[in-house]
Amino acid sequence: MAAAGTTSSFRLRSSPSLNSVRLRRTFDLFDENADGIITVQELTQALTRLGLDSQLSDLQSVVDSHIKPGLNGLQFDDFQSLHRELDEAFFAAEGDDEANMDSDLTEAFKVFDENGDGYISAMELQRVLEKLGFAEGSEIGKVEKMIGSVDRNCDGVVDFFEFKDMMRRALVVPSA
Repeated sequence: MAAAGTTSSFRLRSSPSLNSVRLRRTFDLFDENADGIITVQELTQALTRLGLDSQLSDLQSVVDSHIKPGLNGLQFDDFQSLHRELDEAFFAAEGDDEANMDSDLTEAFKVFDENGDGYISAMELQRVLEKLGFAEGSEIGKVEKMIGSVDRNCDGVVDFFEFKDMMRRALVVPSA
């Protein structure tokens, strides 16, 4: 676990190699048929599974400029290029906004972490979803899948850094 004073930004400025490894894992997860290419369809499906609404037509226009001629999707280096472009567009001037976002994310995390142990369990997420009136809150299996989709270290709970990473990824999706 990282020290309390360190931050884990979308760019992971302190470790470009770690960022590349994480980006590669993301690419491999999105590449459902393991052919080394992420199609817009695969990208749309992956974002939908993450709970991020995305329109195929919106993604097509964003992704097309990164696809090499003759291919029907993004190779890993194309995916890196797209990530860099989105990173620069959304996080180029972070400054004080970074501290404000961290504060907002900390408060949001506390809403889900009802017992204050530093982790969001499936039961805690289920209770919050039920309170908010989401149908997913009635089925623990669906809630456990939601936890699993962001639980990078596979410990069955979501820590603050996994929560923060999930929220930052949600902010990168272009809106219609």
